[in-house]
Amino acid sequence: MKRHVDGVTCGGCALSAAGATAAPLLWLSMSRTQRHLGGGFENEGMDFTVLLTELPFVVLGGAFLPLLAFTVSARLRERRRNAR
Repeated sequence: MKRHVDGVTCGGCALSAAGATAAPLLWLSMSRTQRHLGGGFENEGMDFTVLLTELPFVVLGGAFLPLLAFTVSARLRERRRNAR
């Protein structure tokens, strides 16, 4: 079965990559994360396990949530176009 790659497919992949990049950057800028990574007073609350427990979920969420929203909007747009 031959698949057709078009602009919608490429747009979804680009949006997924942008979300997977932006989500960890936003996560790193939060005060809670900075405190766990050594930004607290005299390393109070320092806990590097957040890199193993939270970071993978942040990356996956950043990749899949924009892709899910893009897919739903593309399907709705296609459904409206076919209804005419």
